[in-house]
Amino acid sequence: MKTSIATVSLSGDLRQKLEAIAKAGFDGVEIFENDFLVFDESPRQVGNIVRDHGLEITLFQPFRDFEGMPEPLRSRTFDRAERKFDVMQEMGTDLVLVCSNVSSAALGGIDRAAADFQELGERAAKRGLRVGYEALAWGRHINDHRDAWEIVRRADHPNIGLILDSFHTLSRKIDVNSIRSIPKEKIFIIQLADAPLFDMDLLYWSRHFRNMPGEGDLPVLEFMKAVAETGYDGYLSLEIFNDQFRGGLPRAIANDGHRSLFYLGDQVKRALPDVAMDVPEMPARSAVEGVSFVEFTIDEAEAPQLEALFRTLGFRKAAKHKSKNVVVFRQGAINLVVNMDEGGFANASYLVHGASAYAMGLMVNDAEAALARAVALGAERFEQPLDPGEIEMPAVRGVGGGLVYFLDRRSALGKIWDIEFDPIEDGIPSDAGLTAIDHLAQTMRYDELLTWLLFYTSIFAAHKTPLVDIIDPSGIVRSQVVENAEGTLRITMNGAENRNTLAGHFIAETFGSGIQHIAFKTDDIFATAEKLAQSGFVPLAISPNYYDDLEARFGLEPDLCERLQRFNILYDRDDSGEYFQLYSPTYGEGLFFEIVERRGYKGYGAANAIFRIAALRKHLRPTGMPALANALA
Repeated sequence: MKTSIATVSLSGDLRQKLEAIAKAGFDGVEIFENDFLVFDESPRQVGNIVRDHGLEITLFQPFRDFEGMPEPLRSRTFDRAERKFDVMQEMGTDLVLVCSNVSSAALGGIDRAAADFQELGERAAKRGLRVGYEALAWGRHINDHRDAWEIVRRADHPNIGLILDSFHTLSRKIDVNSIRSIPKEKIFIIQLADAPLFDMDLLYWSRHFRNMPGEGDLPVLEFMKAVAETGYDGYLSLEIFNDQFRGGLPRAIANDGHRSLFYLGDQVKRALPDVAMDVPEMPARSAVEGVSFVEFTIDEAEAPQLEALFRTLGFRKAAKHKSKNVVVFRQGAINLVVNMDEGGFANASYLVHGASAYAMGLMVNDAEAALARAVALGAERFEQPLDPGEIEMPAVRGVGGGLVYFLDRRSALGKIWDIEFDPIEDGIPSDAGLTAIDHLAQTMRYDELLTWLLFYTSIFAAHKTPLVDIIDPSGIVRSQVVENAEGTLRITMNGAENRNTLAGHFIAETFGSGIQHIAFKTDDIFATAEKLAQSGFVPLAISPNYYDDLEARFGLEPDLCERLQRFNILYDRDDSGEYFQLYSPTYGEGLFFEIVERRGYKGYGAANAIFRIAALRKHLRPTGMPALANALA
């Protein structure tokens, strides 16, 4: 599979863009004319720079307002085309994109347009060049690839072909089955872009909100399956207009683009096994059985206070590592690993971020296969030296440079607690009825959100939910969830746009993105709340006004509202059932814990976020220890 990306998709000058594109692993690049025009080097030098990076110029674009023009404008368009041909030949590319005319002067008519392209094809052929015609979704007369194909067909010239762009087809809801009848040799290049579903002007939507395949809501896979069934085997190229990407790091955006194309290619290959699709072999997306553990890094001097908080939540110290200063706190199927070792990555993470939940372990169907797929899709593998008797646990770098470990039950990884740890019987009664990890919440900059959505959905058998706005008293936080159908993987990702929000404060004070809260599951929230109270747990205090409104809003019985208020439990309801939430105050600069009971409920209590955030903000302190001392008082 040959991959390409348009320079307009990235931030930076042309040299920076080309470097990022090459390092991400692309084979080719579309040169967007404006990127060339503002660059100081000649077309020949630009071509040399591209080739020095091991890339091919797949396309020079765009050439606008060509077909159907009346004289004298028609003659002028051919003069412009000849000038573009000069640049292309000097640059070293043979394909130019001509997009459908949007000029108010343009005349309609399929035959008129075909005649123009037949003449342009003759001129291109004399120079050994090709012309690709693309139907813009907002074209004046041609805004449908079926009409564009009819013009190309009638032009009947070997140097005139079609360029198909998924956004222009899918944004107008054009039937992709029409693509299957187009001869593959007449498709000169495929451009791909996804987008969130918005009801807005097509041009504005296209120019500001495109994103990588798999990051949006358009049926790009169905489009690509139709293309694949033509036998097309040329470049798949990304053309992404996105305000957020224009301000992002070019290397990160390029990496996302490369991952998106290989993920899309893998999906097509699995959906159409009889269709040739030159995509590197990789295992299928991994099924996730659950979160096996969350690992904290902390200094030994601070650890007793974190341990005290765990004990008030009903956790007991269950095991100690045979060779490292690492202990495990357990309750139900929940393992909280506290790493106080002074060597290795955990300690390095502590020195940068302070006490934090820096790693998670996912129980998957095949750990090595999960690692292989992740690496094939561009994830960075993590390895560090092992002590004698330790098992190598496959891992990759995740959000904020933290770690995602893979475990399975088919290998020794399923017995890691017995192999690497000695059991501890501390004799302290515990258990508050917490059974498993319901979900993890990771906080990140808003411009990272799409990156990590694509990371999780391309590696694991999971899907994303619609974007939700979380109202913080100091701003908006964008939240999106990756979850699987079984509910055994739930990761909420919260994108902060400013540091005044609770999420933004967490990122600023911990020097990076990461796990901000962990939600534990219980089968009886009220019984758990009783046990927590007995163990000395102090819940996050919720305003009494919340409960007055709750009774009226949901029509709850007064006795239920009184119980909710007594334990500071929040409540929500959807079409599937009820949801109960109980929170801890913050630890450090924003880390906190949640306890939930689901009675068929599918969501995450977004309606309660404003009340929870307002209450949590009262516990923020300049340093973590005073806040924790107050929480345990």
